[in-house]
Amino acid sequence: MRRPAPDRGRTLLGPALQLIHTGQAPTRSALTGALDVTRATAGAVTGELEALGLITVDSRPAGGGRGRPSHRLALAEDGPVVIAAQIHADGVSVSLAALGGQLLEPLHLPLPAATDPVRLLRAVAEAGAGLARGSRRRCLGIGLALPNPVTEPDGTALAALHFGWPSGTPVADLFAEEIRKADLGPKARTAFPSAIANDANLAALAEHRHGAGRGSRHLLLVTSGHRGVGGALVIDGRLHTGSAGLALEVGHLTVDPQGRPCPCGNRGCLNSETDPDALFAAAALTPDPALPLFGQARELARATDPAARAAVDHVVDRLGLGLAGLANILNPDRIVLSGLHLDLLAAAPERLAAVVAERCLWGRSGRVPIVPAQVRHAGLVGAAELAWEPYLVDPQAVAEV
Repeated sequence: MRRPAPDRGRTLLGPALQLIHTGQAPTRSALTGALDVTRATAGAVTGELEALGLITVDSRPAGGGRGRPSHRLALAEDGPVVIAAQIHADGVSVSLAALGGQLLEPLHLPLPAATDPVRLLRAVAEAGAGLARGSRRRCLGIGLALPNPVTEPDGTALAALHFGWPSGTPVADLFAEEIRKADLGPKARTAFPSAIANDANLAALAEHRHGAGRGSRHLLLVTSGHRGVGGALVIDGRLHTGSAGLALEVGHLTVDPQGRPCPCGNRGCLNSETDPDALFAAAALTPDPALPLFGQARELARATDPAARAAVDHVVDRLGLGLAGLANILNPDRIVLSGLHLDLLAAAPERLAAVVAERCLWGRSGRVPIVPAQVRHAGLVGAAELAWEPYLVDPQAVAEV
């Protein structure tokens, strides 16, 4: 039964904005159907979102279908932005981000000389603040993606192996303090919220909303970036983070008990068997320390000489073992690979699928699709999603100081 048109106001603004934000409601007619409301109610909701400066409603209706032509809905080109930031093992990325998963000219910076928590987080805050000061658009908040587990709800970093931070470092509190001290400029929201989360979790969120995970109900993402392996699970549009935010640490799944040592203290973890260092080790090569490791690993994965092909096959076999184990436990309807794993998938798609099918309980008859990631800079896009979350839940918060 269709809901009546009475004032549903605030309760429908968030769901409506989320549908437009993720591209699921390009017209007012599509929004009417997705919300299951009357045209009048949909018109009132879109009018309020337009008044908030978040969307535009094109007065020239879109035709092409049956029935009455519908008005086009788009995200406001001059609407507010958030700051997205990501710390990698060997650098920092920052960008302003609009709704719709749009990054505005990301900056990729080297790590500062000092990588203790306070000074590294200060460098991130200052870089983001510089972008906010230089923008004509109002800035509403900042999200930060970290390459280590992050507890919920307190936001402490565990096993920050890349930088040697003490386990339990209160990253959320430290980052909020550095943001508070940063000069964000006169156009930034006065009460400026900040949030942090694990980078793989945020990449999965980005892929689910804007990329290869659209339409999936149980999306598993596995990725290897600059070092190590991360994973995340999105169920019915929500990240599964466990009881304390620490679920899906897939990098520490054992795939070879006699394999390479992992920084966690074990051997043969997916983390140490399928990342860039592992690919070079399998090829008996040493990367150039003067060049970014990730870029060199991608070139090696694409190489066609016998040594490179043998190394790819070795790493793909271990990746397949890990994916099969995860599929047996989680039963996803789609697996998205990103980072170096995307290149391994491109180099040996049939081999990877065969290993997963052979080791999966359901075999070839229950083969889960393994697809390449689509979102560029997915960790940054996910950090933007984190910063946008309060306004996707309650768009009227945009109007608050």
